[in-house]
Amino acid sequence: MSARPCTRKDKMKILIAEPLAEGAVSLFQAEAGWDVVVSNPKEYSSHLADCDALVVRSAVKVTAQVLAQAPLLRVIGRAGVGCDNIDIQAATDAGVLVMNTPGGNAVAVAEHTLALMLSLSRALPQASESTKSGKWEKKKFLGNELRGKTLGVMGLGNIGREVVARARAFEMKIIGSDPFVSSQLAADLGVELVDMDALFQRSDFISLHMGVTAETRNLLSTEAFAKMKEGVRIINCARGELVDEAALTAALASGKVAGAGLDVFAQEPPVAGNPLLASPNLMATPHIAGSTEEAQEIVGLRIAGQMVDYLKNGVAINAVNMPAISPEQYKAVGPWIAVAERLGAFASYLAEGNPKLVRLTYRGKIAEMTTHLIRNAGLAGVLNRSLSQKANVVNAAQIASTRGLNVEQRHENRAGHVDSICLELVTDSGITAVEGALVLDRPRLTQVDGITCEAALAGHLTYMKNNDVPGVIGHVGTVLGRNHVNIANFSLGRQSAPSSPGAVLRAIALVETDQAVPEKVLAELADHPAVLQAKSVELAG
Repeated sequence: MSARPCTRKDKMKILIAEPLAEGAVSLFQAEAGWDVVVSNPKEYSSHLADCDALVVRSAVKVTAQVLAQAPLLRVIGRAGVGCDNIDIQAATDAGVLVMNTPGGNAVAVAEHTLALMLSLSRALPQASESTKSGKWEKKKFLGNELRGKTLGVMGLGNIGREVVARARAFEMKIIGSDPFVSSQLAADLGVELVDMDALFQRSDFISLHMGVTAETRNLLSTEAFAKMKEGVRIINCARGELVDEAALTAALASGKVAGAGLDVFAQEPPVAGNPLLASPNLMATPHIAGSTEEAQEIVGLRIAGQMVDYLKNGVAINAVNMPAISPEQYKAVGPWIAVAERLGAFASYLAEGNPKLVRLTYRGKIAEMTTHLIRNAGLAGVLNRSLSQKANVVNAAQIASTRGLNVEQRHENRAGHVDSICLELVTDSGITAVEGALVLDRPRLTQVDGITCEAALAGHLTYMKNNDVPGVIGHVGTVLGRNHVNIANFSLGRQSAPSSPGAVLRAIALVETDQAVPEKVLAELADHPAVLQAKSVELAG
């Protein structure tokens, strides 16, 4: 299962564009024959032309223009969770897998969140600066305790949950808002799940731990601040775009917000003269919440391990632009991905007319599996016959959608079903149905349009459909022999009963040859009164 096809599995070029833990670099270097280039954000682009994998953190911006410079690129690894610096749509269009390391720096960010809360409550930066300047202002820096205060956690993902665990140690009352978390999970965390307005109204501290979407951009706005308690404190170690900075500046100035601790900004670094930075009750740090030695080691090792696993075995863990599966799931599903892709390619050679629908039916044990990657592989097989853009398991569903090609899936696991995949390609001229299975772990064709005929789904194949009358097999041997085309295998099948009373039975043949059969020879094969169709099919070995 590769994002972009690769014929040099044992020889990879890994481009590390930003600082990465030494242990992570060593993981790549331990792979025999892999070329590991350690570069930096200013110089990495000169190595893009022949790299298979790109590792970034947050400084490098992976745009469509960057992707265009990397025609062999198969995977981008983000050592961290946020992928705002990667054009996910452009990567998907290019068939490049993007993966990240969610949770790798969760503890670091949670600890920074609590550090900002404590610093705001006790005015630690101001007290330190005052003391170092020779003053002793004990009365001025009267603080507040976290104990007994209400913390509103917006987003109960990996980081939000770590914040909750640490805030409980301070005996805070914790409420949370997250539309994708069940009340039971919240209860298990010791969090009262409330709607957003209730969180605004009840919280003494509000901490943000969510991604940026159309719904969450500028979530903390003038209207939101108006709903909050007088003297609320805001912590944002998530994304700067979640906060309307002009509205926050005004709320800090009015005292509505007693203090804010920000590790992130809408523009990083903030532009000179940003009035928010002049607020005396603002604590600001330069996007360092996840920057601990321990966290960087963890995310570096995780992304390196994930990328090695993907490049060697096709297992996509923590994929951002395609559904990810576990190594155990991939072990079961992986071989069927090849079956589906080759069935799709085979059907595309046989079908006539413009495609409208691809229907995949999974039978036997495979019907119980997660089949999204198998579906994408079947679509890719169909699409690649007519596209200059390479389709694969990353981008096939999207390409199919943009071209108006619909897809359906059926799962059938009734008694007596053998493990197989049937792929139907519906065009404006009819339906081509091909079925395949695994035989000794290799993809095999088992049926074409309901006629049983077993053959390898690989190599140079010639497909023929004919009336089942004497002389056709001899004709095939004569034509191929006369044109010096050597037959490697010959598989036959025919209808078990005529399609209508008195009709001649239909038969099919699959001829595997040592080389591709030229169009001229195909025309000679078709020049027989009983032959209805003769087509060349080229599949990967």
